Amino acid sequence: MDDLRKVDIIRERVGCSYKAAHEALEKAGGDVLKAIIELESKEKVWREQIQVTGGELVEKIKEIIHQGNVTKIIVKSGDKTIVEIPVTAGAIGVLLAPHLAILGVLSALITKCTIEIERKEDN
Repeated sequence: MDDLRKVDIIRERVGCSYKAAHEALEKAGGDVLKAIIELESKEKVWREQIQVTGGELVEKIKEIIHQGNVTKIIVKSGDKTIVEIPVTAGAIGVLLAPHLAILGVLSALITKCTIEIERKEDN
């Protein structure tokens, strides 16, 4: 497997820059798994929660995604997780649309929910 493909795999999994992925790959001697583990061990993640009504749900999620540095969005109703959306650079377009469509339908049934946002701090 060529280095560019390895770097793409690392970026897809970790959500880092090409430079960070390439440096981690070199440090790991070309081993993709070791490079991913190295990058994840340096990663700082923090979470926040926002309370919204069902009618605000889809628009608020779109707004959060456009803010950037979001890695995961979890929508909960009470203690129950309704949907968990991984947000990577590759998932923002076509792959995110089905999740938003599902949430659009569910938002009519939900009166109040919590959006849990996982963000990654850049090192």
